[in-house]
Amino acid sequence: MDLSIFATPEAWISLVTLIFLEIVLGVDNLVFIAITTGRLPHDKQHIGRILGLVGAFFGRAAFLCFASFLVHLATPLFTIDLGFYTHGVSVRDLVLFCGGAYLIYKGIDEVRDMLALTELKAEHSEEHKDARLISLPQAVGTIVVMDLVFSIDSVITAVGLANHLIIMVIAVLFAIVLMIVFIDFISDFINSHPEMKILALTFITVIGILLVLDGLGINSGFEVFDMHAEKLMVYFAMVFAFVLELIQMSYNRRVADFRVEHPKEDDAS
Repeated sequence: MDLSIFATPEAWISLVTLIFLEIVLGVDNLVFIAITTGRLPHDKQHIGRILGLVGAFFGRAAFLCFASFLVHLATPLFTIDLGFYTHGVSVRDLVLFCGGAYLIYKGIDEVRDMLALTELKAEHSEEHKDARLISLPQAVGTIVVMDLVFSIDSVITAVGLANHLIIMVIAVLFAIVLMIVFIDFISDFINSHPEMKILALTFITVIGILLVLDGLGINSGFEVFDMHAEKLMVYFAMVFAFVLELIQMSYNRRVADFRVEHPKEDDAS
């Protein structure tokens, strides 16, 4: 392993850029992990998150080891020509389309479960509890596969930005370690607040729609930080909604505390 590459400023610039991209693109992955492991028995949720992220790291590392193969992922396999719509379909497009379709299904299915009060029913019925829960291997496998879907663009970008495998692997490792540190807090927070869970499911569904459109070759064509502008707009909208929800939760908590400390005269009597 030649570590002399880190003596050049280009290597450090590539490393910092890749770490930034991995962290930003890891947001949707964190949300998906939180939703998926929420269906595990409570005592298996932590280990499910850790195993999922460790598996995701090895999956991405294996992906990066075949850098020459990744270049061909964007090569069209066949072309769809409908006159008004022409698109060369590549392996990347197929992966994004299938992964996006699954996210749309997952988001809608989870929202349907919430509206059907499945989680509440599971607390009072073994039948509903068994129907809601998934196995640990199923959760970990889903996380690893969907991580590859989420990361396919960032991995292809990494190959273009960095010429050395060690730089790409370090960037992925740094992002995964950071996710491991925060995943329990984020997951518990999302799953313990229904409003945040619905927001997260909306985010997952919208990301799924963007992946499907991207797989069909439908996008703005304008990129910022190697991401399509529409995806950054979704991130911004979700952060804005998240901050508003935090403010609303803080307000509701303060109002509840105030009413406890200052009960109405009718209630006090």
